[in-house]
Amino acid sequence: MSLTTVQRILGILLMLFSLTLLPPMLVSLLYGDGALSVFVTAFAITLATGLVSWLPVHRVRRELRLRDGFMVVVMFWTVLSATGALPFMLAEHPHLSVTDAIFESVSGLTTTGASVLSGLDTLPRSIVYYRQQLQWLGGMGIIVLAVAVLPMLGIGGMQLYRAETPGPMKDSKLTPRITETAKALWYLYLGLTLACVLAYWVAGMDLFDAVGHAYSTVAIGGFSTHDKSFGYYDSQLVYYVADFFIFVSTINFALHFVALRHRDVKSYWHDQELRFYVALTLMVVGLTVAGLYLSGTFPTLHESLAHGLFQVLSIGSTTGFTTDNFYEWPGFLTILLLFTSFVGGCAGSTAGGIKVIRVLLLVKQGMREITRLVHPNAQIPVRVGEKTISPRVVEAVWGFFALYVASFTVMYLLLAATGLDLMTAFSAVGTTINNGGGGIAGATYADLHDAAKWILCFSMLLGRLEIFTLLVLLTPAFWRR
Repeated sequence: MSLTTVQRILGILLMLFSLTLLPPMLVSLLYGDGALSVFVTAFAITLATGLVSWLPVHRVRRELRLRDGFMVVVMFWTVLSATGALPFMLAEHPHLSVTDAIFESVSGLTTTGASVLSGLDTLPRSIVYYRQQLQWLGGMGIIVLAVAVLPMLGIGGMQLYRAETPGPMKDSKLTPRITETAKALWYLYLGLTLACVLAYWVAGMDLFDAVGHAYSTVAIGGFSTHDKSFGYYDSQLVYYVADFFIFVSTINFALHFVALRHRDVKSYWHDQELRFYVALTLMVVGLTVAGLYLSGTFPTLHESLAHGLFQVLSIGSTTGFTTDNFYEWPGFLTILLLFTSFVGGCAGSTAGGIKVIRVLLLVKQGMREITRLVHPNAQIPVRVGEKTISPRVVEAVWGFFALYVASFTVMYLLLAATGLDLMTAFSAVGTTINNGGGGIAGATYADLHDAAKWILCFSMLLGRLEIFTLLVLLTPAFWRR
């Protein structure tokens, strides 16, 4: 592994990230909220750090290998979380501690949506905007954006793409060149964001809120510009707009690309992962709406449908927006929504969770083993649609699931050791490792001990980098020559 190559790329990426502090400066100037100096200082620190990292090794020209790619991805998300926390630490309102600032930054960039902030309606507009922008940048992945830019700087991108892109079939490319693939994904992402801004604005949000919520909706993030989240609007039209864009954003972006390129929506129906996701969502929506109506949580069927559909799509997709405190709903529905978030969205989307394709493969593998009990000598392939899945992919899914359960258990025990009750610890790990936000039972994130917040920061990064990418750095084999 070439540490000088890693250092050079990190320096370049930090200098690029410093440019993302320019839009909050403009917002601060526009609203005159007094936070301009915060972003100017953060910009200077980030740019200087990147420059100092890059200058000593800027002449290094070595091929980027797969191990280097894993190191760059993990190091960049770690360093980016630290530099992304600067505005929260430097601002007078809010003036967060190092732990809280990094927690908020990690939560934003990993699109988790867990927050230690309150009083959002009184915060400087530029701080609120910056918080929403963090999620938008993290949604498709800073690294994928960088992959489209780095080739111009003489840096190959395939290793970074493989290390960053989630899902068990990550080696497939939409276009022959990885740079074009990254650009195609970002054009889709940007176009969907603009459409979402327009829809929210037409539905009744002001432009600032429309932009902010579009950022976190398309990113499946969950940060809101108001303390009450979507409950602030009390508008079923706004809820249904959010439902549509949350659902679209949980679909594999490769499907969107293929459908747009060939102008054929049939590709959606031919995707078995999407069909499985739709069936699962409809089942959970049906149970939730019936439970809300029959329990009298909402007086009418229409209100039960509006709130039930919104919360299932929001919590189940790991977005984390709320219209109501669902932890006060009947216990069955609370647990149902929490477990639905473990599935998350489709691979290749901005959603978190285990991913639908992995759950589908686990179900198919389980059914195959049951069939083998009856027909022990039968050769039964695992298929997704018309494609036979190789044993290597099935093994990788089982390996992921085993590491996921083990990681969840360890962090659950560590949180319980900090003094949290078991339900709060379970929901906290569940929401963070699945990048789901949406609050926790029994407490707020601001109430947690610093030790618990650091554990949850690791949990968020672990979930965002899909377990393997982060844990591989902790294995002796990675460091052997």
